[in-house]
Amino acid sequence: MSHDTLRRPRPVKSGEHTPEARPARRRTHWSRRPNPLAGLGSVLWLAVVIVPIYAMISASLTRQDKALGNNALKPPTDPTLDNYDTVLHNGFGHLLLNTVIVAAAVVVIVLVLCVPLSYVAVRSRTFWAGSSFRLFLLGVAIPAQAVVVPLYLMISKLNLYDSLIAVILPTAAFAMPVSVLILTGTMRDISEEMYEAMALDGASTTRMLFQLVVPMTKGGISTVVIYSALQAWNGFLFPLIFTQSDGPRVLTLGLFNYVSQFGVNIPALLASVVLSGIPIFAVYLVARRALVNGLMGVGGK
Repeated sequence: MSHDTLRRPRPVKSGEHTPEARPARRRTHWSRRPNPLAGLGSVLWLAVVIVPIYAMISASLTRQDKALGNNALKPPTDPTLDNYDTVLHNGFGHLLLNTVIVAAAVVVIVLVLCVPLSYVAVRSRTFWAGSSFRLFLLGVAIPAQAVVVPLYLMISKLNLYDSLIAVILPTAAFAMPVSVLILTGTMRDISEEMYEAMALDGASTTRMLFQLVVPMTKGGISTVVIYSALQAWNGFLFPLIFTQSDGPRVLTLGLFNYVSQFGVNIPALLASVVLSGIPIFAVYLVARRALVNGLMGVGGK
């Protein structure tokens, strides 16, 4: 018998594990090991989020004369939809329309300006492009409260006071720095070889932007859309300072309709909060995967 025959490995029988397969099995075992601390933390965080939402919905179904006497966590004994009927017949449609207009306009302005700006910041290697990008990001550190008085003077001089434009322009301006930061992070993940391949095909800068960059950064764009829409939807300071009449009033200011000098209609107030949160929650459910992917790419390479 030859030496090759003696050194030939013995066939592995059914059910028998080779030494090389044991480490892989051990790694699989460790990867599936339960983590009770992470599970407990997830349950606690879920309770922190769910309990206030449950209490808000439960209180919105309670009659006004029983709102203050009931336990917040106790289901209403006599649920009613009168509070939602009161909200819907108290100008809620007008407030919702104004809020949708403001949110849509802010999203359009942010996308039209931030996508090309982020593209230039990523692709340009000049000193002025880098300096302008860093200067632009200083807006992240400037709070809106610090510049509300100069903004008020500017809007008054431009005769834009008490209009939706007076709310749209500052909201879009304060949403742009974070949007640029998100978009530049996702655009940096596009490999240089893809740009070179399109350049060899004779593609112009504009064609690269619309045929390469925009399709490859859908996650970041979705994140920017949701972020800027949330900024406009939940904005309170700019509508409060830059509007006065009922015409340009938005949902956040419409909550004052249920507050008077004699008391607060708590069930109707919470019912309006529930109704105002449904549209933005629906948008989040549709784009949640793209939102997570966009946030994961903020850091760039």
